[in-house]
Amino acid sequence: MSTATLVMRYAAFAVLATVANLATQRGVLAVAEGSVGYVLALCAGTGVGLVLKYLLDKRWIFADHFRSAAAETRTFSLYTLTGVGTTLVFWGTETAFWLIWQTQTMRELGAVLGLTIGYVTKYQLDKRYVFSKVVSTS
Repeated sequence: MSTATLVMRYAAFAVLATVANLATQRGVLAVAEGSVGYVLALCAGTGVGLVLKYLLDKRWIFADHFRSAAAETRTFSLYTLTGVGTTLVFWGTETAFWLIWQTQTMRELGAVLGLTIGYVTKYQLDKRYVFSKVVSTS
């Protein structure tokens, strides 16, 4: 796969996962208020975005085929682990924007900024540690 195709796919999948994440957050925030609602929204959105991005990256970015349940569990666990630090960046940025401006628009802008930083970093981590045996691009 060419570098341009890789970048376009990865960016498109990041946008899809971000939209799914934020839509899930909006859904949770529509029914749950306050600090508990906010934390539930962050967790639910992160979970939805994580699973969607994993499935897209696995197949279309890293060309990794499904294997045994044990192998898939290991791969997904590594994928999740590489996302811990990037998730903290995302959550921290979104929360900072919320605390500073107290508007949904700025909260979501913070989320998009944090997710963008996280996804750029996460690609490098996934390429090196999660899908290293199947990646042949630089």
